[in-house]
Amino acid sequence: MARILKGSKDKKLLELGLDACPVYGYFKALSLSDIIARIDWTIVHGYLAIEYDYRLPLLVYTELGWEIEKDTYSSELLDLLSKISDTVDAETDLSFLKDRNRKMIFMLLDKIRATGNRKLIPVLERWKQVEYKKVRQRITEVIAEMSHD
Repeated sequence: MARILKGSKDKKLLELGLDACPVYGYFKALSLSDIIARIDWTIVHGYLAIEYDYRLPLLVYTELGWEIEKDTYSSELLDLLSKISDTVDAETDLSFLKDRNRKMIFMLLDKIRATGNRKLIPVLERWKQVEYKKVRQRITEVIAEMSHD
C-alpha cells in the first residue's frame, strides 16, 4: 500500500495494474517511512484494520473508516456519472455500479437527487436496467423527484 501511495515504478506493482489506483502517487512527495507512519496511524486510530485471509494480511475499513470512504466514493461516482451524462446511450455499460455497498449506492442516489441535474436522468434510466429491485425502486423515486423539480 505504501508503494502505491508513493507512486512506485516497481515492476510487480505495474504488472498488476496498481498504478491505475486512484490514490497512486498521492503521497509522492513523502518518504516511504512517512507514508507507512500514516498507514499505521489510520490503523491505530480505528479507520483501518488488519484481517487475515489465511496467511495473507488484508487492510479493511472499520465502520468508522467506511463512513468516510462511503461519502468520498459516492462523490467520485457522482463526478464520473456527471461526466458521462452527455454520452450515455443504450450501449453504455453501468454494470460496475451493481453489487456495490447498498448504503453507499443510496448515498450516491441522494447526491444525484440533490444536484437537481436533469442531465443525469438518462444515466439513471440506463443504470436502472442493470440493478436489483430495491435499487431500481430508489432510482425510480429519484427520477420522479428530479422530473418534478
